[in-house]
Amino acid sequence: MSDRRPRAAWRRHPEPSPAAAPAEPSDGPSVIQATLYRDGRKVSSPATLAETYRQLREHPDGMAWIGLHRPTEQELHSLAAEFDLHELAVEDALEAHQRPKLERYGDTLFVVLRAARYLDAQEEVDFGELHIFVGPDFLITVRHGAAPDLSAVRRRMEGNPDLLALGPEAVLYAILDTVVDGYAPVVAGVQNDVDEIETEVFGGDPAVSRRIYELSREMVEFQRATRPLVGMLHGLMAGFAKYGTDEELQRYLRDVADHVTHTSERVDGFRQALTEILTVNATLVTQQQNAEMRALAEAGFEQNEEIKRISSWAAILFAPTLVGTIYGMNFDSMPELHWGLGYPFAIGLMAVVCTGLYVIFKRRDWL
Repeated sequence: MSDRRPRAAWRRHPEPSPAAAPAEPSDGPSVIQATLYRDGRKVSSPATLAETYRQLREHPDGMAWIGLHRPTEQELHSLAAEFDLHELAVEDALEAHQRPKLERYGDTLFVVLRAARYLDAQEEVDFGELHIFVGPDFLITVRHGAAPDLSAVRRRMEGNPDLLALGPEAVLYAILDTVVDGYAPVVAGVQNDVDEIETEVFGGDPAVSRRIYELSREMVEFQRATRPLVGMLHGLMAGFAKYGTDEELQRYLRDVADHVTHTSERVDGFRQALTEILTVNATLVTQQQNAEMRALAEAGFEQNEEIKRISSWAAILFAPTLVGTIYGMNFDSMPELHWGLGYPFAIGLMAVVCTGLYVIFKRRDWL
């Protein structure tokens, strides 16, 4: 890719005549910026895609860097017709929701990256998607989402003309470096979240389970963003000799690969840690539930004992009340009313019944 060839040498389709040129929208709101460079220095910033095509044809030794955000189907088809982009790559760029990958279609390299940023206010990870078409004299970025900030990459490359003069491949590596560097704040934010979750787990916070599940889901997405990058970068490094990649770019890419590997290992560690935390949390929740069940059982047992004691005393007190009630009716036909021992007998009966009930309840441990 670093061997610069005239535009006509790699175009598979003949250049369309002005009458057959693809329709270019007069108002292209999705075009973030289109810039032409020559020998690492900015030449112009065309306002439309059609103007970009025209100027690039006039300067076959130049390079076009076109950035778009959520482009329309018409805009992508216009780029595909001009730069001979493969229809499968264009379809992927339109549909988005692709996993990171690297594919080569002739002289054009198609790269899909998943950028990430940490949102402090929401304490969550936001993922963006970036599609990159890299040709001998052009680089097209199609961004879906807020991340990454490619304007910073453009300023950085324009501030280093010697690096920018190496062509679209240098810009690709700069974008890779920016995306990978953007993972560092995410890793730091996730590490802080994991530490907070550990504190909440042992603090008995009932809402921590939901937070663990949400962060685990984000780590799955983070793995999908970082793990394929390791193989992609090694694939690029394997083509150094074949495509004559500049030595400075080789060192650049190796550094990016090291950072990706480190990030991927950290993400794997986060997911494993969250799995273990979830297991610990489930154990603690089970222990808490068991303790609550024991407390309820003990409370029920104590309540049952109280009911026994109350019932026993109620039965003991009911016996003299019953006897006293009968003898207090004062009917003339009751023989005991004129019996001299009637009163002692009633008192004795009450005492015998109460004593008997007390002994029975005591033997049964109700009192």
